[in-house]
Amino acid sequence: MKEMRLILPILITLIFSLQTYAMDKNSNSFIRVLLGDKRPSSNELEKIKKVAAKTIVNGSAYHGEIEIWKGNEGYFLINVIQLEDYVKGVVASEVGIHWPEEALKAQAVLARTYAVAHILRNRTKNFYDVTSSVFHQVYKEDEGTEEVEKAVRETKGQILSYNGEPVMAFYHACSVEKTEEPKEVFGKEYPYLKSVEVPSTPSPYTLWEKKISFEILEKVLSMTKISYVKIASYTTTGRVKELEFSDGKNKKLVKATELRRLLQWTALPSTMITSIRIEDDGIVFEGKGYGHGVGMCQWCAFQMAQEGKNYKEILQYFYPGTEINIINENN
Repeated sequence: MKEMRLILPILITLIFSLQTYAMDKNSNSFIRVLLGDKRPSSNELEKIKKVAAKTIVNGSAYHGEIEIWKGNEGYFLINVIQLEDYVKGVVASEVGIHWPEEALKAQAVLARTYAVAHILRNRTKNFYDVTSSVFHQVYKEDEGTEEVEKAVRETKGQILSYNGEPVMAFYHACSVEKTEEPKEVFGKEYPYLKSVEVPSTPSPYTLWEKKISFEILEKVLSMTKISYVKIASYTTTGRVKELEFSDGKNKKLVKATELRRLLQWTALPSTMITSIRIEDDGIVFEGKGYGHGVGMCQWCAFQMAQEGKNYKEILQYFYPGTEINIINENN
């Protein structure tokens, strides 16, 4: 434990449980979640310990089996947990735990679909299926609300599929007016993912304003000075596609989606930027919505549920042509 405290990049507290967990690692009823924000650059790691524990990582608690892996970049933790328990944690982390029942059910189906798709894609080549961060789905321990429990229980095993395969269940927090085309964000088209008009919502990110300092922008863009910025192009849905930065002599064209990534996503809530102005100490961006804009808008699902739509209607609206199937957890 002393060695771990010295080397682990994140604060970890292991409280060992008397209970042991017999888990079938080849079963889709379990998912392997890489905890924390750090991902290894390769799979050349060694598993050094396995415990049945309650684990606290960056202030968030996790139950289930914990595997500790060691690599050249440090230590990594894998939480091996039942799929349905994972879905509860995602729903509780991704949306409001007291949201309308049908919105919670829609989120549960998408969280499960996203997980199953990544299990099928990653299990044979990676030592984890998904991460616990925004890189995949935010996953923290379920807070145990009856609303979340009920939504997950009543949709147990349900995933969204297209032609018999789990869909790429992209979703985001908030869109205004319409959602985004997936090719604009992920460079690929999907027959079940199209831009759709969305209702007005009570989201706190319907309108936003963010100031980003020159120091931060110059660092992430590898520029020594920024004196000018303008919107260079738009996507088909009206979001900003490219931004042009200049130091007065040289110009740099940057994709808006890439700028969001460089700024760790949250600093620039979305690419639906409506105006830009330069101030003495930074650049002020004004815009609408939150997230990449593809797939289900969570706040729109909230509004649709408030208006009487059930979760199947919500999912069909954002993913036309799909159907709900039940997975066989014993595969």
